[in-house]
Amino acid sequence: MNTTRRALVLAAAAAAALATTAGAHAQDYPSRPIKWIVPYLAGTAPDTTVRITGDAMSKILGQPVVIENRGGAAGNIGAQLAAKAPADGYTWVYSGSPMATNMRMYRKPGFDVMKDFIHVGRITQSDSVIVVNPDSGITSVKQLVEHLRKSPGKMAYASGGVGTPSHMGAELLLSATGAKALHVPYKGASESTNAVAGKQVDFALALIAPALPHIEGGKLVPLAVLSPERNARLDKVPTLAEAGVPGISLVSFGGLGLPKGTPAPVVQKVRDALAKALATPEVREKLEANGAAVVPSTPEQFAQSLQAEIALTEKLMKVANIEAQ
Repeated sequence: MNTTRRALVLAAAAAAALATTAGAHAQDYPSRPIKWIVPYLAGTAPDTTVRITGDAMSKILGQPVVIENRGGAAGNIGAQLAAKAPADGYTWVYSGSPMATNMRMYRKPGFDVMKDFIHVGRITQSDSVIVVNPDSGITSVKQLVEHLRKSPGKMAYASGGVGTPSHMGAELLLSATGAKALHVPYKGASESTNAVAGKQVDFALALIAPALPHIEGGKLVPLAVLSPERNARLDKVPTLAEAGVPGISLVSFGGLGLPKGTPAPVVQKVRDALAKALATPEVREKLEANGAAVVPSTPEQFAQSLQAEIALTEKLMKVANIEAQ
């Protein structure tokens, strides 16, 4: 047997052995607890989404799904950890629009959302809502803009971090209305929402999930939602277009990702468990109770959404004159 033929035979044998090992691995998977990394703080909308979904998937797969919150740097820290984790199916990550946004918002995010992960599927998408403290006396977007114009640069708004939808949306609002305000970034949506409720800042574009309890409790006043249509949980609140500022629509979405290189049979098992969980009425009801919409997808559709978000971010950064960090 010549050297070339021998090399081909050995390569084929190695490939067959690898396939057999992967198949056996998938057959036994999962045989121990799974870690699901959430790159945001506990209590945020992604955290709530993951806990509800993870609990359902744990019952389907027969192993605990342990949630690990690794917030910071607008999600970059948690994403970096997930990207470097072993590709064996025992580390998941909540991946979504903020991770895609960070591909343009940060010069060195420390990971590549399209190259370092296998995106299993989307779970939910959430609207953002402009909120103010009731003591401000502001009850409409028009009044907010008037206040901002009267005191340019003196009023402040909170965001869940640089490059998050709350940051991008606020800058677009300011750009569209010719107003100015000071940006105060926080570590997550819950903290930025609490900052408005606690009068530390004047307004915020908050995700509906963390804002809803404050709105229902009378601690925040919703002015408008940044979506094409009104949100079912806030059906009396106008869209930003209805409030007089058209052309701005931001929706945050998220789902489940795995480190690149995870065996295809394992990916399929995770995908099947996710689909089964999201098809359960009880799970859907819990997710939608927080103001989110359950929008399952194929891996291909999820990846396309992330790619589109990167392109959208690049466009919005130019419009809002935002430089990469």
